[in-house]
Amino acid sequence: MLSPFDPDRPDWEREGRDWPHREASRFIEAAGLRWQVQEFGAPDSPALLLLHGTGAANHSWRGLAPLLAEHFRVVAPDLPGHGFTDPLRDADLSLPGMARAVAGLTEALGIAPVVVVGHSAGAAVLARMCLDGSIAPRLLAAVNGALAPLPGAAALLFPGMARMLFLNPITPKVFAWTADRAAVRRLIEGTGSGLDATGLDLYRRLFARAGHVRGALGMMANWDLAGLHRDLPRLSVRTLLVVGGADRAILPDTAFTLRDRLPDARVALIRGLGHLAHEEAPERVAEVLLEEARAVGAL
Repeated sequence: MLSPFDPDRPDWEREGRDWPHREASRFIEAAGLRWQVQEFGAPDSPALLLLHGTGAANHSWRGLAPLLAEHFRVVAPDLPGHGFTDPLRDADLSLPGMARAVAGLTEALGIAPVVVVGHSAGAAVLARMCLDGSIAPRLLAAVNGALAPLPGAAALLFPGMARMLFLNPITPKVFAWTADRAAVRRLIEGTGSGLDATGLDLYRRLFARAGHVRGALGMMANWDLAGLHRDLPRLSVRTLLVVGGADRAILPDTAFTLRDRLPDARVALIRGLGHLAHEEAPERVAEVLLEEARAVGAL
């Protein structure tokens, strides 16, 4: 059953009034949710699926998607609870639950992506889907991927803290009330990235809506990255770990440790970029992705 209208969630006619590539957007019902999806490129081109990270939406690909669409049919949804897509039920907020929901979307769209690209937590969703057999791409690319638990005590404290905030109905509203442009700039810069005024404003619009904040907190509070990390040696798909050398959210060294756990992986280090590397320099990230896609025969 589709979720009822939530006045705290971003509204397509308000926050989405001039959404990047709005003309490429459509709404589709799949896996019991109403999804906002953007599609680029020729319908008969090989399919490429883009999944954004926690707290973002498909605006995150506004610079990269058109570059990839020169070669692929690019599909970029808002993840459940993010942007303009309905939230999952609390019982389905686990990483496998999110992966099942996205698998339902790909089935409804009739696509079998040959390349999948995920940023941060989006990469974790795609890795879980590959492990579960719901997709079988030739290439999985993780852009500053969240594929390992946080180091040390943070692995225990951070999910618990996120869960406490998620369960408190006041927290998302307080966060939304304080989400002005300066606060959003500090948050983005804290990840090692710098965005232009348009990029900051898009994040501000989302963070100013308590429903979007709740979606991000729910995603962080209910995930078991340790379980995914244990399963990674079974990930047989070719994996490209794209790393921003200035990332402060996920330390670049993590990718080199992950590479050694994966059967078929390499690291592409792009110096000078932070956690939102694909937004800061979409041309540089596209070049790395297309080179790898050619190497695995996806182009």
